[in-house]
Amino acid sequence: MAGRVDLDGNPINPMTICMIGAGGFIGSHLCEKLMSETLHTVLAVDVYSDKIKHLLEPTSLPWNGRIQFHRINIKNDSRLEGLIKMADLTVNLAAICTPADYNTRPLDTIYSNFIDALPVVKYCSENGKRLIHFSTCEVYGKTIGAFLPEDSPLRQDPAYFVLSEDASPCIFGPIEKQRWSYACAKQLIERLIYAEGAENGLEFTIVRPFNWIGPRMDFIPGIDGPSEGVPRVLACFSNNLLRHEPLKLVDGGHSQRTFIYIKDAIEAVFLMIENPARANGHIFNVGNPNNEVTVKQLAEMMTQVYSKVSGETPLETPTVDVSSKEFYGEGYDDSDKRIPDMTIINRQLGWNPKTSLWDLLESTLTYQHRTYAEAVKQAMSKTTAN
Repeated sequence: MAGRVDLDGNPINPMTICMIGAGGFIGSHLCEKLMSETLHTVLAVDVYSDKIKHLLEPTSLPWNGRIQFHRINIKNDSRLEGLIKMADLTVNLAAICTPADYNTRPLDTIYSNFIDALPVVKYCSENGKRLIHFSTCEVYGKTIGAFLPEDSPLRQDPAYFVLSEDASPCIFGPIEKQRWSYACAKQLIERLIYAEGAENGLEFTIVRPFNWIGPRMDFIPGIDGPSEGVPRVLACFSNNLLRHEPLKLVDGGHSQRTFIYIKDAIEAVFLMIENPARANGHIFNVGNPNNEVTVKQLAEMMTQVYSKVSGETPLETPTVDVSSKEFYGEGYDDSDKRIPDMTIINRQLGWNPKTSLWDLLESTLTYQHRTYAEAVKQAMSKTTAN
């Protein structure tokens, strides 16, 4: 670890990082990398610590003392400003970011992603502290291509679907489509952060993740999350596979997405943390345009991969179609396609993703089968008994 240098050859000095949402999927992987590869200190802020418990115990760990857990709900805790003041950098990962909630809990979604983030931005700006804020690829909304006629030859032109940080518009559906509550709240906090930079000199970096997946992602309903919950697509499909149920394709699974392995994505964040001169003032797409599939193709691939890692024979009918209204409730809307333009992050940080979709699915499903299969069997047997 000694003698580490940044991309410009400058020595990297140990820093203190206030990480809000450290106990979540992304935070746990980022904490792991910071503990194992650097001498930085992390003030880990969250309401839960389950996913970073292995970093906090036992006290004989080589990084003992460099990660401190603070059980804080940022909605109403005056200790937050003190922790931000103690740190050199704040990384804000806190958010409600589950699509099913955008419809059913729009107020919570807006408050979580805009109102609750306001004090974090304010404290960083007022105290001259650097901020890395996690936004979402959802801020792009619908692509221009989505509004073209079905038979238009322009639909083959990537310019109408590739999303660029400094050029693509952010196009949302009508107000009654509450699915856009998340994207709109995230876009507004981005605009506020950008304005703080322009008017008050806040040093910031904004991250727009494009479907980061891997071990510890989301929850498996009824096992490590609410039984009535609806997680994101990968965890939904994983849950069906673990329970030997058909995978539900919303509106036929025609939407297209790109997926990136969490460890590739964390490498990008790591470069942002340690290269402020190259990262400050920038918004970065972080995704893998090479891993683009329809949701239906994702379901088919996950069925094959799970059969390989579990040794179980796939169902005769591995998928079923459901309507978005049936699955998400009234007011759902979707974007058809999201492909990240990687020009800016490649130019500024020299970063490119590496892991193929098959490999990242194999890693994730191996973890989920090993971690959850027995718990799911027990849950299913209890349900049957009742």
